[in-house]
Amino acid sequence: MATTTVKRTTLIVRDIEASSKWYEEILDMSLYYDDTITLSGQGLAAGKKGDVTHLKIYKCSDPVIGMIGLLQWLDPELPAPEKIPTKVDYGNPTFVVDTDNVDEVYKKALALGTHIHSEPHEWSVRGADGNMINFITLSVFDPDGYFYEINQRLT
Repeated sequence: MATTTVKRTTLIVRDIEASSKWYEEILDMSLYYDDTITLSGQGLAAGKKGDVTHLKIYKCSDPVIGMIGLLQWLDPELPAPEKIPTKVDYGNPTFVVDTDNVDEVYKKALALGTHIHSEPHEWSVRGADGNMINFITLSVFDPDGYFYEINQRLT
């Protein structure tokens, strides 16, 4: 049986610099990789051979898992949808993030003009072991409409 690990999710973004600022300031992620890439036309199910893209990869506290890639088309530009999503639907991921200070994340999100779906609030969910887990949760959308549930676990 093969062993697999999900290491990174790559998001297509409109403005890599604005998105980079959001991931650095809101999620406190650090830059791991930054380069331009010319597509081969084989691996990625977007764009075509010869397209030039800019990829930045950000990491959290773990050195291998939980990385987020930001990918912007430089040449030619990839047309963006007119509206930035403000709800989750089929084909849209939900990212779940742990933090030790949801109030600080909320203040930073407000300062950057982040679309807030729900302000910090307490809630509980039954864990895999059957015991209740209590959180303070903040729900936000990044600059391109990717949805984040940011949780601070209560003890």
